[in-house]
Amino acid sequence: MGEFTDKASAAGNKIAGNLKEAVGKATDNERLEAEGKAQQLKGTGQDVKGSVKGALGDKI
Repeated sequence: MGEFTDKASAAGNKIAGNLKEAVGKATDNERLEAEGKAQQLKGTGQDVKGSVKGALGDKI
């Protein structure tokens, strides 16, 4: 995947994770809240990966 697709996936994971976390908090569901936090971290990792690919010109 290129820089753009990594960053797009990152944005999707961050949004979905944020929603899961909010619903988990609202419903007092610790498992869903934790899943949301984990998904946001995954999105952050994808964002970093996309930035590295952008800096290296998608050569990796």
